[in-house]
Amino acid sequence: MSPVELRPRAECGYDQVSLGEVMLRLDPGELRVRSARTFTPWAGGGEYNVARGLSRCFGQRTAVVTALADNEVGHLIEDGILQGGVDTQFISWLPYDGIGRGARNGLNFTERGFGVRGALGVSDRGHTAASMLRAGEVDWEDLFGRIGVRWFHTGGIYAGLSETTAEVIEEAMLCARRHGTVVSFDLNYRPSLWKAFGGQEKAQAVNRRLARHVDVMVGNEEDFTASLGFVVPGGDEGLSSLDVSGYTAMIEEAVREYPNFKVVGTTLRTVRSASVNDWGAIVWADGTFHETVHRPGLEILDRVGGGDSFMSGLIYGLLDGRDVAQAAELGAAHGALAMTTPGDVSMAALADVENLARGASARVQR
Repeated sequence: MSPVELRPRAECGYDQVSLGEVMLRLDPGELRVRSARTFTPWAGGGEYNVARGLSRCFGQRTAVVTALADNEVGHLIEDGILQGGVDTQFISWLPYDGIGRGARNGLNFTERGFGVRGALGVSDRGHTAASMLRAGEVDWEDLFGRIGVRWFHTGGIYAGLSETTAEVIEEAMLCARRHGTVVSFDLNYRPSLWKAFGGQEKAQAVNRRLARHVDVMVGNEEDFTASLGFVVPGGDEGLSSLDVSGYTAMIEEAVREYPNFKVVGTTLRTVRSASVNDWGAIVWADGTFHETVHRPGLEILDRVGGGDSFMSGLIYGLLDGRDVAQAAELGAAHGALAMTTPGDVSMAALADVENLARGASARVQR
């Protein structure tokens, strides 16, 4: 039996909708941002990556609610969204004044890292169109009521983008819940986003308010600590991703404080180097913990988006009627595969994910 009550697919126009900012990621490949002369552009953003994974890998009907400045960069981002099979009809297009004083599109320069050199992200996302959305500007009643959505996803990145975005999130969550849509949230704490809005103290106040409306909560250890104030026992002593007792204690504490949580998940990552991580996950539902297969020594090409791909795999499993343990394995496998290719989003196929979740090897396929 599913831990979340899902609306029937036949009565909904979308399986899943995300709310968040979509940026243009500029990837220097194997080089450093400071010395690169060419960059590969990708459309990406924490909340959007989930919708894209569900569409492109898992064949779900998805859309994104966001805003873009109406210029060539905005339409380049739109083209990336369209290539991912995500519906763009809920994008708000803000006028562009020629230089970006009024509204602009976010840029994200991201190095993949290698060995002892960690991955590095340099965001250029102040005063973006998505940060200017305000409560009352999106017709959520039409989306969740008339059109119908089975699952709504957003997260802590969008909550920290401006003084108004958390209000947009809360408005959407309340409407989604009125219409029986499952609400998920990825804590995704980013210190750079909250620095101008009160730091970690403000992040906790905002995220703790939003958490009251969440059915499925996901984040890693640092996210739960920085965004909600929960601490992994023994975490300061170098807790390994293989030592799960501290993580389960943290989740149990979160569930006691937020009884509305029906599913809680955390990815488990120990960084051996930028290129080698231990990887796994734990998912709690109905009082039971489900621990996924751990992949020690997972080789990483590009770590960005691994958590988002875990989220989309988990959501797919629950939407598809799998049990929680199966959904968790799909999420962990999808996250692992996403980190073997460049860019924020997954390039995996459903067969790839299911084969890896079943324990398939990396032998050549011919």
